[in-house]
Amino acid sequence: MKKTLIQDFEQAQLTRLAEGKKEIPEFSAGDTVSVKYKITEGATTRLQAFQGVVIAKAKDPSNYNATFTVRKISSGVGVERKFVLHSPLVDSVEVMKQGVVRRAKLYYLRNLTGKAARIKEKIDLIGGAKRAAAKEAAKAASDVKAEVKAEPAKESKVEEVKGENKE
Repeated sequence: MKKTLIQDFEQAQLTRLAEGKKEIPEFSAGDTVSVKYKITEGATTRLQAFQGVVIAKAKDPSNYNATFTVRKISSGVGVERKFVLHSPLVDSVEVMKQGVVRRAKLYYLRNLTGKAARIKEKIDLIGGAKRAAAKEAAKAASDVKAEVKAEPAKESKVEEVKGENKE
């Protein structure tokens, strides 16, 4: 009885999430993200950005309870904040940089400061759509170069004109 109630509730939450699905990019531990979070102060609501390194993700992103933890250094003090991925208060998540790490949980960053706390950045950050657009632009540029080479040389016309002057 109890298990079926929980399963029914989870199923209802998943269908609700599927209806109002917002675009959440794929990110993992080590990525630098900027989370826009809705804050209500009195009668006004504003968005506040929290930018830092993702040190942990809990549960599968398809789960309505999925959370992730972001850590940043503010005025020399480490600040961590845990966000619920599908919360209505999380307006957007933007991946700023992708990091190269070999762990799923980066709790060891809590003990590191300064340059030691840096994470290698993945150089190939261009996404699929951007990569395709870059290839199209490069192909168009090479086609233009090929057309320029394929045009008849203007020097031959100049030689003909010079040849006529000699006679």
